[in-house]
Amino acid sequence: MKKWFFISLTLLITNILSAQFNESPILNKQNEDKKLINWGYFLGLNQYDFKIEYKENAQDVLVSKSFGFNVGLIGELRLNEFLDLRFEPGLHYGSRLMGFPGFDDERDAIREVKSTYINFPVLLKASTRRFGNFKPFLLAGGSRSLNLGSNEESLDDNSSGTFRMKKWVYNYELGFGIDFYLEYFKFTPSIRGVFALTDELVPDQDPNSPWTGNIESLKTRGLFINFTFE
Repeated sequence: MKKWFFISLTLLITNILSAQFNESPILNKQNEDKKLINWGYFLGLNQYDFKIEYKENAQDVLVSKSFGFNVGLIGELRLNEFLDLRFEPGLHYGSRLMGFPGFDDERDAIREVKSTYINFPVLLKASTRRFGNFKPFLLAGGSRSLNLGSNEESLDDNSSGTFRMKKWVYNYELGFGIDFYLEYFKFTPSIRGVFALTDELVPDQDPNSPWTGNIESLKTRGLFINFTFE
């Protein structure tokens, strides 16, 4: 399924690029960026990781990443010709496998961390001038995320097989992309990095826990590949 998704996406972007980078393209959606408020939605992929800091030097916890999906809405407020303020609430689902050292039994060594984040980012979009039917831009801002799979309030911990994370996390986000002005809508592929500012780990009840005892902080790192339609 993923193979055909990437093949279809590659063909779509190839066709868009071949049409938009002509020397004298027909200008589409010429008044699109003059509106005070724009609306849209996005679909995409994500890959979540962890940045782990330790109290003492020891064997690292291994993190295995996989692809998840993103879906959400976009509200954009025009500030001037080059700056827009964006609000992009979205649902981001991902999964990570954590491998803890020092265990012989796989049931103790492996923890699957499934995360369903509801993300609330406020972003500043800085664009260049429009070139024909495309316009590059940079994104930067902050976000607050609610992790629906956190298990923060669970009385069980890793000794019972439950890995716990905090419900709320604060992040900063950086990215770039290109707006393509098609005949009927604006299509925007973008890449964005998401970096947690706050520690997400809920330690085990035992301060000497073999799972969390040596972890000073655990912070999410994420890569988003989004496709926006406005």
